[in-house]
Amino acid sequence: LVTQQSQDEMLRVFNENKRLKQEESSEAKLIVVSVSVQPVLSLAASYNLEPDQAFGKLSGYLKRLGADLVLDMTVADDLSLLEAQAEFVERFRAREAGSKQALPMLASSCPGWVCYAEKTHGAFVLPYISSTRSPQQVMGALVKDYLAGTVGKAVYHVTVMPCYDKKLEASREDFVSSKDQTREVDCVITAIELEQMLVADGCSLATEEVGVVDWPWSMALPPLSLVGRDGSGSG
Repeated sequence: LVTQQSQDEMLRVFNENKRLKQEESSEAKLIVVSVSVQPVLSLAASYNLEPDQAFGKLSGYLKRLGADLVLDMTVADDLSLLEAQAEFVERFRAREAGSKQALPMLASSCPGWVCYAEKTHGAFVLPYISSTRSPQQVMGALVKDYLAGTVGKAVYHVTVMPCYDKKLEASREDFVSSKDQTREVDCVITAIELEQMLVADGCSLATEEVGVVDWPWSMALPPLSLVGRDGSGSG
């Protein structure tokens, strides 16, 4: 897990993919990086940048390293919230019909909490935990099952997240793409690891060129590149 979910592994894949592209190999992948809001805010504060400016510069940095697409993950935040809303309504109606294990509905977006619940409370608490995917894993399904189908090639998917436990979540056997049996999220990188990469490169995010934040979805592009919702989760 430590080896698979590290910046060293990500950079190894990026560099290998650059070589394959230069050789015009059919084995070259589409490298997609999905970015959560919280790491962008951390980097913006660290480098004294506005959030949208930091996101653009982060996109430029990641594309310089070898990313093909850099995506705003708030689309997955919204989808996860909508699914949680629908699940709560379903559970509420089940409770009204007499089900004793429908409510309360406990959040499932924190992998540390889910792991703790599984190992320490088991059947006592698991029926109450929401079955809704976290935003990270919603994004994993969007990228590996939807986006990969539209581009017609293998995808290597990286997420930039605020918490190391997201590495554990991405490694669960539950989250494997139905199309090619690869993990929906191949590698998770935190804001701290991104800063370590910048320091190792002798770079500052503040001096990076601004890159485009991509929007490969069929719905209209939102007015801002970094979109938030009051009360949304962290991924």
